[in-house]
Amino acid sequence: MKDEGVIRKALSGFYYVQCGEDLVTCRARGKFRYQKITPLVGDRVVITRQSDGTGSLTEILPRRNAFQRPAVANIDQMVIIASGAIPVSDPFLLDRIISLAEGKGCEPILCINKWDLVPATDLLELYQGAGIPTLAVSAKTGQGLEELRGMLAGKLSAFTGNSGVGKSSILNALDPAFALATGEISEKLGRGRHTTRHVEFFPVAGGLIADTPGFSSFDNEKGGGEPMDKDTLAETFREFRPYLGQCRFVGCAHVKEAGCAVLAAVEAGKISPSRHRSYVRLYEQAKASQPW
Repeated sequence: MKDEGVIRKALSGFYYVQCGEDLVTCRARGKFRYQKITPLVGDRVVITRQSDGTGSLTEILPRRNAFQRPAVANIDQMVIIASGAIPVSDPFLLDRIISLAEGKGCEPILCINKWDLVPATDLLELYQGAGIPTLAVSAKTGQGLEELRGMLAGKLSAFTGNSGVGKSSILNALDPAFALATGEISEKLGRGRHTTRHVEFFPVAGGLIADTPGFSSFDNEKGGGEPMDKDTLAETFREFRPYLGQCRFVGCAHVKEAGCAVLAAVEAGKISPSRHRSYVRLYEQAKASQPW
């Protein structure tokens, strides 16, 4: 019997597919391996049910988007956890994840955790000024969590952030049933231990959310991250968009060109210099990795 569902968890070659009220344990057909196609958590799939209650994954339906690492598909929102306390989040890494999400048609939401320890007002104002939905939250006190719950309803969301910022703590605060390992901050290294070993969607607030690996997976400095297109990169910075197409020269890179409307907006204080520096750094990385 054929059925349609969504992959909720992938682990050790097994795919756990939600079909209505049933969670069916499936193996993928060999054709996916031959075609070098990997089913991803979040994929809408067709399965064939077996008499023993298990299933065989036979078809992957068209994807809205897909990420290499974290290995997820059809994501509506990328919930990025940051922190002004140890470990302090690097704005460049935040900008890179936001840009990747924007480029995939995925809404970025920035949650600045540990607000009870360090109110990171500079980060809050920076990203709110850029038009990014940004919340001040605390897994410890519950600040901002009700607003976050409202934003999760009816959405397929992935949680990410550099290790130690409190992704698992926030998930536990949203729903204690998660019982996720939170790990401890390593004072010596100034960062947390990796506590997430696989990608899995959990139901919460009328939506599905995933806790995913940290920012190291997205890092493209050494050529291992998600590819970015230098020609469309500017469109992934939403505060740049009103100025695109207004530059003196067609094909302006918005890096150092004369008559650039984006640079003029930076000079006028309408675009943050920090965000533009991140753009330039990402542009140079994309330029170096793309063939001429």
